[in-house]
Amino acid sequence: MKITEKLQKAEKEGRTFWSFEFFPPRTAQGLQNLYDRIERMRNLGPEFIDITWGAGGKNADLTSSLVQVCQETIGIETCMHLCCTEMPKEKVEWALAQAKQHGCQNILALRGDPVAGTSKWEPTPGGFNNAVDLVKHIHKHYPGDFCVAVAGFPQGHPETPEGADASKQEIQWLKEKVDAGAEFIFTQLFYDVNIFFDWVKRVRAAGISVPIVPGIMPIQNWEKFEKWVARENIVVPQHFYDALGPVKGDDEKVRQVGTKLVAQMCKEILANKEAGIKGLHIYTLNLEKGARMLLQELGLEGRREQIAPLPWRPSLTPHRRAESIRPIFWANRVQSYLSRTDDWDEFPNGRWGDSRSPAYGDLDGYPVSININANDAQNLWGHPTTFSEICDLFARFCRGDLSKLPWSSQPPASETSVIDEQLAKMNELGYLTINSQPAVDGVPSDDKVHGWGPTGGYVYQKAYLEFFVSPELLNPLIRRIERDPRITYYAVNKQGDLRTNTHSEGPNAVTWGVFPGKEIVQPTIVEAVSFIAWKDEAFELGLQWANLYPPSSPSRELIESTMNTSYLVNIVANDFRDGMSIFEPFLLDQSASKVSKVVESAQQTVNGVLNGVVESVKNAVGLDGHAIANGNGIAVNGH
Repeated sequence: MKITEKLQKAEKEGRTFWSFEFFPPRTAQGLQNLYDRIERMRNLGPEFIDITWGAGGKNADLTSSLVQVCQETIGIETCMHLCCTEMPKEKVEWALAQAKQHGCQNILALRGDPVAGTSKWEPTPGGFNNAVDLVKHIHKHYPGDFCVAVAGFPQGHPETPEGADASKQEIQWLKEKVDAGAEFIFTQLFYDVNIFFDWVKRVRAAGISVPIVPGIMPIQNWEKFEKWVARENIVVPQHFYDALGPVKGDDEKVRQVGTKLVAQMCKEILANKEAGIKGLHIYTLNLEKGARMLLQELGLEGRREQIAPLPWRPSLTPHRRAESIRPIFWANRVQSYLSRTDDWDEFPNGRWGDSRSPAYGDLDGYPVSININANDAQNLWGHPTTFSEICDLFARFCRGDLSKLPWSSQPPASETSVIDEQLAKMNELGYLTINSQPAVDGVPSDDKVHGWGPTGGYVYQKAYLEFFVSPELLNPLIRRIERDPRITYYAVNKQGDLRTNTHSEGPNAVTWGVFPGKEIVQPTIVEAVSFIAWKDEAFELGLQWANLYPPSSPSRELIESTMNTSYLVNIVANDFRDGMSIFEPFLLDQSASKVSKVVESAQQTVNGVLNGVVESVKNAVGLDGHAIANGNGIAVNGH
């Protein structure tokens, strides 16, 4: 969505908006850490974010990657900076084409700083002279594709000389950019509100009516504050120094005092009806705490509709914006799902609604990856040698004592806290859970735990469980499940043998929402064909975990055996009003140690029987183990 549309919506609803700015870090690890930080800061509810562009496109690939991940995976509307400095037209064309491909609809057009090592800005041969030329080029060659923003300087551009005539000329240049098609203005940072208000009056008097979004820099610590003030020649009111001076040696106190000073400045800006400012653009410096503290001090809290428009994170790339339904199985593997379905040409509501649709594409071709190295995995998960130790790992994850498992790169979702003890008990009993959701019966859509979607609605969920289980536990579990007509299940092993008590080919909606003025939204489903597609990835992740241990090691053999013999099961309790009914077939009140011993004893018995049969055949026909393994012995092992 274009930022101007978002600003219009916020104004119509009478609410303040805010946005964040980030810059590409210099290292690959820094980039990954920034992805994680943006993911967390998305929960603060920014209306959009923007990503800076290095002069000469020196960080072009990083900027483009950041924009792609923010649009596609994190699902947050992104504005991309684009500079003229050392940017011939072919580089500009590449940058705009990449932005469009990733679904980025917003560009901040800038002239940029002088080339490094020089003091005077010179146009690049074959490039653009200034920002207004860039604005004109974008609108001419990409009509309707981008909302274009430009920069404003309340204290004056650093290269603008002092004096009324020069200041007036600068406002005129800003008007030329707006007349060329710029749709809103980001301002450079400032700390003196009187300077800002005076500038806004002069801008409006010049006939510039587009929205103005003031740039706000939180005060993180004394050194950074001094650095930016000196670098940008920022005028700072004396009361800032009076408050910060006595605590400048204590970073935490500087941040606390600075937050109150900047927050008061923001309150004055937002309260000034003549200026008409509706939102704030926060320069984060890629830091989280300062922005979080500022929003808390201002009493600004993200809306559920902004943070969670759906129970899963929508992708904002062009061909996925209309996607409104996903299978629940990939809830903890978002990047895998996006990558495996990237070449699908459509994502209609019926995409998962009818597996017979010609739009239903294959999921093959994307390499499954556990995304952890052996040392980190062994430090995190240890060296399990018994099935009970595996169960304990899964139980610890459910209780929040373990940060991730091979099937989930993030800790459990907040809503899992409703059923965390039941999940932990299931794992102690031998049911290795990898996905779940509690039942929800008409919770308001702005609920902080379960809510999603537009304000004023209600959301519902059927209880759902997904887990690995041994055949020894599965058979009695199925008998208990089939006594309750409210519960449906699918169970499949690594070889693809499917068991189920439902004969419907259609999907089972397990999440839905009812909102004012809209049809009922059903964004999450359980469906047989997609479950079969998911099971290959689920078992592969387990085997990749095993392969992180040395060959023939007890841990590797244990995990491989667990994956090769287990069933992957999903269960839906269709009575969403009874949140605990889904746990009844698991007999959670029985002893975990007793069940674990039964499972391990059964596995040992099965292995002993198979070994005995093999030895008997060898003795009877005089064959060695190699011949049996490649001949009739397949029938024994296959059973």
